[in-house]
Amino acid sequence: MRIILGSGSPRRRELLAGLGLEFEVRVADIDESVRSGEQGLAYVERLALEKGRAVAKGVDDANLIVAADTIVELDGELLGKPRDEIEAKAMLNRLSGALHRVHTGVAVLAKSREEAAVATTGVQFHSMSEAEIDWYVATGEPLDKAGAYGIQAHGALFVAGLEGGYFNVVGLPLDLLYRLVGRLDIDWTGLPRRR
Repeated sequence: MRIILGSGSPRRRELLAGLGLEFEVRVADIDESVRSGEQGLAYVERLALEKGRAVAKGVDDANLIVAADTIVELDGELLGKPRDEIEAKAMLNRLSGALHRVHTGVAVLAKSREEAAVATTGVQFHSMSEAEIDWYVATGEPLDKAGAYGIQAHGALFVAGLEGGYFNVVGLPLDLLYRLVGRLDIDWTGLPRRR
């Protein structure tokens, strides 16, 4: 059995590699638009499944496909990746001093079966000054991340606390991944390891 990560996220690659797993990456090309009336939990679970199914079309059914999607939700509004620095600054201004939710949908597919679920973490931000926001955006870090921040690097400077899993905010809740793989009756200890 091979593991195929259906995501181009460097953070997800680092997390799987940190577990010592051997895997390959295949990025799924899907429409990531939010559907009318779609809420955060439903959105990330749907996208994770769609990414996994898109990758599954081109590979043997004996492989384990892992796909995920992450979104930030603030006051019922979904904050994806900012289009530019102006949008990144606007998002960070809104997150400043606020509690928001990070949802990550995870899907695993193998043996003509699929399992999916969502993990949610509450993230409390410290208040940020305009100068701090300008500096942070100038690092370039916010531009490819949902909600315009990454908790695993400079963004950690502004996080006051978490309610839930840290790895979920990074982009792949490892505890949820482990449980979903188990639901497919796959023995985690038998997954391919890097030599």
